[in-house]
Amino acid sequence: MAGSRTGSGGGRSPAAERILTVASQLFYEKGIRAVGVNAIADRAQVTKVTLYAHFGSKDGLVAAHLRSRDARWQAELGERLAAAGAPGERLAAIFDAYQAWAVADDFRGCGFVNAAAELADLDHPARAVISEHKASVAAQLEDAAAAAGCPSPGEVAEECLLLLEGAAVTAALRRDTEPLQRARRAALRLLPSSN
Repeated sequence: MAGSRTGSGGGRSPAAERILTVASQLFYEKGIRAVGVNAIADRAQVTKVTLYAHFGSKDGLVAAHLRSRDARWQAELGERLAAAGAPGERLAAIFDAYQAWAVADDFRGCGFVNAAAELADLDHPARAVISEHKASVAAQLEDAAAAAGCPSPGEVAEECLLLLEGAAVTAALRRDTEPLQRARRAALRLLPSSN
């Protein structure tokens, strides 16, 4: 079972929410492989049976954790994109969202990149979530490039994605947001009005 069982009203049960909250915190802070289901169950104050009943397996819990992280990211990015005025501001908003997450997450890096580094099995259910998340970021960058009038928005999006991902990793390693600020400036120079 890849997802969690839902309670009344379509949401997760309180126990499932506690499990997911605890797992997400521990996976991000300590790494997926370093955290066992016993530690998650203990901290969430549930039994392992309850954890497995909601998520099926640790793999299912990891996938749920990343889906939840993606949903939070999409919500924040959606707000930033909605507030962006001029077309060029949409591209800047994506970089600004990454920077806000880097600061909020105490520079531990992108949770999706961290998970991909730990999950060597390409058939792991979380790998699909990671791929979908990164494809979504690329699509958002392409939409922003197209809105700004770039003649080859797909190419600009790929360049921006490389800038964004590289800057996020560098920011995490240095524990400094300057790489993300520099990447933002470089990305904005790719827009037609900047040339």
